[in-house]
Amino acid sequence: MELIVYGPLRAATGEKRVSVDPDGETVAAVVEAFLTAYPRAESHLVDEDGALRPSVRVTVDGERAGLDDDCPPDAELALFPAMRGG
Repeated sequence: MELIVYGPLRAATGEKRVSVDPDGETVAAVVEAFLTAYPRAESHLVDEDGALRPSVRVTVDGERAGLDDDCPPDAELALFPAMRGG
């Protein structure tokens, strides 16, 4: 599955587009596979309890998605990390 990553996630991946092999067809499975492949991205996506930060945005084929939503193998998933600034 191909993902598009934004902001500081690119520093963790070295690329804007990356591929992962999730164990399932949910957004949660794809995010978990991404974090396994790119552990440096974890601090940008999850809080100290291991939950996805509320400010993280995930889209599937351009539509906002939740962790329990379906994510078929041919879908395009995008990860927008929590952004800081003012």
